[in-house]
Amino acid sequence: MRLLAILLLPLALSGCSALSALSDATTVLDVYELQAPDAVPQGGARSLDVIVELPTTTGALDTDRVMVKPSQLQAQYLDDARWGEEMPVMMQSLMLRTLQETEAFRYVAREPLSLSGDVAIVSDVIDFHAVAAPEGEGAEVVLRVRVQLVRETDVAILSSRTFEARAQAPATDTPTLMRAFDSASDALLTEFAGWVLGVL
Repeated sequence: MRLLAILLLPLALSGCSALSALSDATTVLDVYELQAPDAVPQGGARSLDVIVELPTTTGALDTDRVMVKPSQLQAQYLDDARWGEEMPVMMQSLMLRTLQETEAFRYVAREPLSLSGDVAIVSDVIDFHAVAAPEGEGAEVVLRVRVQLVRETDVAILSSRTFEARAQAPATDTPTLMRAFDSASDALLTEFAGWVLGVL
């Protein structure tokens, strides 16, 4: 149960960090990439250009490291894995690809073709972590993202919503945790795509 060992590592051992940091700096971490859902809601064609802006988040999540939380106020990271991109960039890519898969919009991208698009998707990632189960077995992945649809012409907020998805990991080894991240991400992005189609 390697994750729990990381989570419960006493802060008193931090005196060894100077020496361990030298070896950790050369450690190669496994890279994980989440994918857009295999099946997303489909919608009729809309003559709209949709711009997915880079999500904002807290400093602790603005990294390519995979966050785990032993408590509400403490954040740590897996020592053997990282995301393929910094998490906000990865989330932007996932939202973009999910909307592209709906085949409902004329154009979906990070940047507009001209001066501006028709609608901007502005988001804030609130939670994107795994938390150890209180009983000591397994963990729960928690994803929470606040999203606003903004009309570019007058910067009017068309709609806003907070999406939350959770997935249980029966064990705390990294591959099992990553499958839980993938499951939660699929659920959140599928709900997100259906909402965007409904509003626009």
